[in-house]
Amino acid sequence: MVSPRLLRSLKREFRQSGMAKVGVAIVLALVLVAAFAPLLSPYDPTNQNLSNARQPPIGFTTSTTEEVPLKENGSVVIEGGDVVTVNQTVYENATWAHPLGTDGGGRDILSRVIYGARTSMLVGILGTLLAAVFGVAVGLTAGYYGDLVDDALMRSADIMLAFPSLVLAIALVGVWGTAQVLIPDPLVVTGVADAFRGALGMTPNVPTNITIPGTVVVVVALVNWVWFARVARGEALSLRSEAYVKAARSAGASNLRIIRQHVLPNAITPIIVLATIQVAAIILLESALSFLGFSGTSLSWGFDIALGRQYQSTSWWIATMPGIAIVLAVVGLNLVGDWLRDALDPDIGGEGGV
Repeated sequence: MVSPRLLRSLKREFRQSGMAKVGVAIVLALVLVAAFAPLLSPYDPTNQNLSNARQPPIGFTTSTTEEVPLKENGSVVIEGGDVVTVNQTVYENATWAHPLGTDGGGRDILSRVIYGARTSMLVGILGTLLAAVFGVAVGLTAGYYGDLVDDALMRSADIMLAFPSLVLAIALVGVWGTAQVLIPDPLVVTGVADAFRGALGMTPNVPTNITIPGTVVVVVALVNWVWFARVARGEALSLRSEAYVKAARSAGASNLRIIRQHVLPNAITPIIVLATIQVAAIILLESALSFLGFSGTSLSWGFDIALGRQYQSTSWWIATMPGIAIVLAVVGLNLVGDWLRDALDPDIGGEGGV
């Protein structure tokens, strides 16, 4: 249960910190976009339309040079049996039908960014939860018991830290493959999405399933549990000698009960702050895996950046728009983490000088 004192501290720091307001607004927007993607996406993000390929975003115009037949008086000029051609500049204007433009396959980039938010947030949140559950359990056990238990558990954590996160993640995905978990989208299967989109005159077809890259979720959790273990261990080492822990032990409470009811609640503050930051780190890791083709889903910001590489010189927006989405997500989550740290840690003065 959240104490009234903690709520007052969070509210006070939030009122005094402009960056906290920005971070919360960004994260809240991302969560809403991810949750209501079938209602917000203008088009099916997987639907290709080559006639609309590489349209620029609003505010920009592109031009290409094409060879076209030379005409005089409405007739094609032919010399020596060959059609005479000339170079002609063709301009492509932006349209509000695709405000962020389209990619090389004519797919709407705004729709793909919206559905990419769902993938990134799901992987970030689920991966962080798995990493936190396992890492906190290991860290609290190591810190509370100490001695040989501490040495054995933390040396295994040190071994994990010896491998670069991305390299280890790629190796694990290579061993296990890219398994997907398909969950029916409740907004689609209940007909809410079709009714809402029909009322607004939007195209009715959107993906019917929520795709969770299961292997990636497990991999990012295995790569990042170490950080939770180290933080939890440090807290357990300092808390196991507190008077209330000794009193509970003297009263006959089991070690598991002491850890669950006394050590964990008093160690939760830095774990919450770390979890917020780890969501951002896992989003970056998932984007990197998707960029390299190891995610298992095409609805990902990293995947779209990879698709846009070949068009960087002519259609920069294909890779830039999902890249901006990644930056906003990471910045927003880190700002929320800073707010929580300033509000929950009494030894740190917040932006307002508290």
